[in-house]
Amino acid sequence: MTWYNIFQATQVLFLAYFISLSLGYLLLNVLAFFSLKLRISNRSMEDSPHNHIGFELPISLIAPAYNEEATIAASIRSLLQLHYSEYEIIVVNDGSKDNTLAVLQAEFELVPFPEAYRRRLTVKHVRNIYRSKIYPNLKVIDKENGGKADALNAGINAARHPLFCAMDADSVLQRDSLRRLVVPFIEDPDTIVAGGTVRIANGCDVRSGFLHNIGLPSNPIALIQVTEYLRAFLFGRLGWSPMNAVLIVSGAFGLFRKDVVVAAGGYRTDTVGEDMELIVRLHRTYLNRGEKYRIIFLPDPVCWTEAPESLKVLKNQRVRWQRGLAESLFLNRGLLFHRRGGAAAWLAFPFMLIFECFGPLLEVTGYVALLVGYLFDLVSLEVAIALILIVQGFGLMISTSA
Repeated sequence: MTWYNIFQATQVLFLAYFISLSLGYLLLNVLAFFSLKLRISNRSMEDSPHNHIGFELPISLIAPAYNEEATIAASIRSLLQLHYSEYEIIVVNDGSKDNTLAVLQAEFELVPFPEAYRRRLTVKHVRNIYRSKIYPNLKVIDKENGGKADALNAGINAARHPLFCAMDADSVLQRDSLRRLVVPFIEDPDTIVAGGTVRIANGCDVRSGFLHNIGLPSNPIALIQVTEYLRAFLFGRLGWSPMNAVLIVSGAFGLFRKDVVVAAGGYRTDTVGEDMELIVRLHRTYLNRGEKYRIIFLPDPVCWTEAPESLKVLKNQRVRWQRGLAESLFLNRGLLFHRRGGAAAWLAFPFMLIFECFGPLLEVTGYVALLVGYLFDLVSLEVAIALILIVQGFGLMISTSA
């Protein structure tokens, strides 16, 4: 076999890979379309203000904060105005080096509160627990720095309610987000996790911690991410949800059954992708036990977050995401082709492994191989351009469909 034959075979494999990737995303978009259509048809009943009155499950909102003195007060005030019958807000000051704690103490009249702190999950030393004199449902945990996962575990230890919502301190929730996100737990007792949509707040009119008008970012780097968020974070997860194969629930906005997470050991502190790792571990745990469960994604409870506006910050974020993905899949590799795994083990896990985890490496390798082939006269310029147009065309088609 000549080098030309080897090169030709390699290019065919790479082309087949890119086409398979595009067709996979296209299929997810189709599934997401029908799922969204069904969701809209059922929306009128869910929107009834009296539909679930008296059945709402109490929720503990857990918001880790590290060096958030500039925005923490406005963020907490917005959370205090959410439309929900019974919830508590737990702010975890994760060893901030600025005046985050002092701002909270001044704004919300915090006083030390000697409540029982159950150490269900191992966390860094908790210095003190405070409660607001003016807002009885607001408490603040001051602890040594241990990272976001450790802060979430500390919040879980202090949570009083059966459900907890993990979020970022600077996230912006719509006033009815909790009311929408809790519905699956009310309607189906097998639901253990529900994730909501995360959208980009850059360019939007955000005042006093609430979104008043939706806009597009003026920054080109943030603008590009709008389509990406729709394709991957909305339609991708919405496509997996009917198959109970959602492997990622954003750490910025997810609702969990507390007892399930505690039994699973809480968030791991030795991975940068603690949110995805927990979801994949819950899939594996329930499949090993042969128990019924649901991990679902909802398109309409929306959380807004700021997207990076510089290439350096974007690069650091994506490197962290990619590393977290690889760690989550490796730590829970027992889920791959699990005999009782269904779509999560036989479709979603291989898809994430081949197309999401190895995708960037394979894509770069494919383009480099094409360049080398052109330089050594193994492929003509016309063929090289045609291959690039085919690959980019499929990608454009997927983004457009989203």
